Amino acid sequence: MTIDPSKISSSITPFAMIDKHSALPQEQEILFTMHTVFRIVEITQTPSNSRLWEVQLTITDESDPQLSTLTNRIKEEISGRRGYRMGKLMLKVGHLDQAEELYDELLKGASDDRERAFIYYQLGWLKDQQGKYQEAVKFYEKFLEINRKTLPADDASLANTYNNIALVYNNMGDYSKALKYYEKSLKIKEISLPPNHPDLALTYNNIGLAYNNLGEYSKALEYYEKSNKIYEISLPPNHPNLTTSYNNIGKVYRRMGEYSKALEYYEKSNKIYEISLPPNHPNLAISYNNIGEVYRRMGEYSKALEYYEKSIEIKEISLPPTHPDLAISYNNIGGVYDSMGEYSKALEYYEKAFKIREISLPPTHPDLAGSYLCFAAWYERMGDYTAALKALQNAYKIQQKIFQEGNPAFASTFSWFGSVYRGLKEYSKALSYFERCLEIARKTLPEKHPYLGLDYSNIGDAHRLMGDYERALAFHQKALNIQENVKCNPLDCATTYINLGETYREMKDYTTALTYYEKGLKIREEKLAKTHPDLAVIYHHMSKLYFSTQKYSMAMKYVQQAVEIGQEKLSSTHPHLVEYRETFEKIRKKQKNSSLAVFLLLSGGL
Repeated sequence: MTIDPSKISSSITPFAMIDKHSALPQEQEILFTMHTVFRIVEITQTPSNSRLWEVQLTITDESDPQLSTLTNRIKEEISGRRGYRMGKLMLKVGHLDQAEELYDELLKGASDDRERAFIYYQLGWLKDQQGKYQEAVKFYEKFLEINRKTLPADDASLANTYNNIALVYNNMGDYSKALKYYEKSLKIKEISLPPNHPDLALTYNNIGLAYNNLGEYSKALEYYEKSNKIYEISLPPNHPNLTTSYNNIGKVYRRMGEYSKALEYYEKSNKIYEISLPPNHPNLAISYNNIGEVYRRMGEYSKALEYYEKSIEIKEISLPPTHPDLAISYNNIGGVYDSMGEYSKALEYYEKAFKIREISLPPTHPDLAGSYLCFAAWYERMGDYTAALKALQNAYKIQQKIFQEGNPAFASTFSWFGSVYRGLKEYSKALSYFERCLEIARKTLPEKHPYLGLDYSNIGDAHRLMGDYERALAFHQKALNIQENVKCNPLDCATTYINLGETYREMKDYTTALTYYEKGLKIREEKLAKTHPDLAVIYHHMSKLYFSTQKYSMAMKYVQQAVEIGQEKLSSTHPHLVEYRETFEKIRKKQKNSSLAVFLLLSGGL
């Protein structure tokens, strides 16, 4: 079947979703035409005429009540005439390049300002989806320019355009400007719409998004819940807009450290997406990405990687190669490999993400700062503290330009500054940065947030390195009060156990030190690959403990494990590997001297 957009009958009501109750493949879409229900198998442009698309159809039926309910709703959403309807359908199902070509053709034939304004609006939305944000703003402004000739600035018809401009600024990382446009939209909608109208819910949702990005999580949750309440009343239970609501509530809970709740809302969102969208739709990719992020923060790295890879598979098909959403996925996959100790793979993905962001984002976008933070983390793991410091300074310069003092984004940056200065053995500077991180976290996060546990543990470790064992123990206990009582990454708890072990070892309380080392070791051996560099760290600590208690064979056993991992995973000049080898030599010499002493004793030489 071949369709010319200029000759589409107004009786056709197209609509895209997956019918999970059907025996037909789930990757197909649905088209209603002349009271017969078809599934769209594939839409391809004909080589002979760029205005024609070939549509492969298979027949089905509309007996499913869920399908019928959702169909009626989306019929309203893609109403229109002739080619305009096809453009809306293409945008709905994520065929952005085809939609752009169609709208360019329609723009050439537009007969008046009204038609041109509509096309500018659709192109603005399309450019936003493509990640071409400056072009999106340009088209929306053209739409407003035409409409301002005949309409007042607060006319009800302009509310959605203000909302969409705000979304573009949000994507550009200018959250304050985004909030300004959202509030313009809300002011109009609260006057012109009934209190349970879905468009009002959309604006509440987006204001929540702005507050979320500004780090004001309680305000974000307030607006997201307002939005969700309206959607659940006014929309069918499998409507795509509900997924946005569930997804954003999940995001707030994730940032508040309530990972179980976050996963609950993300999975509700994903369930609807899998029913209502084609399997290669960009929104489904975002959903998989978000579920992966929760699993990563819970320390479930294999599950995280599984969902991240599902996400990137869709994005690489459905998005342009320089789309910022691709960078998000590459960056997240890099983060998982980093946590798994696969540092070369981590760097590969971090560089992919950075290359896209340099091309597609403004130089002060927060995601660019995020890339620099990832590089800093990677260099810190490699023991190249000078390079790590340089990357951190690049991230901090960007953040200072776009965020107000005390913004949650600074917390992570200060924490990494602390880690790098700790590696450089500048412990007072490390402590200062860890304390600045904690100050922000206390103001912006719930008191039992897992990140606070990490902050307390880092501060405790800095006090240990400065010889203040009493304070070190106090902060480590604060960390455990959180980590042992909330759903967090068990590896974070393992780090605190190991830090406590180090503190007690330096205090020469070897029995207590061994107890905490064994707790940390058990978690790391359960959660990490056998050659993970973090296992080498605990093996090295235990070798030093056994050396201090003169159990040289046990000390040698553990230091050999540390050296073997270090030689496989770290560079030959990495400070950790250098230290492992020094400890190995120290133990070897002690064993040699002990063996010689025993030999002389037995032979009567002593």
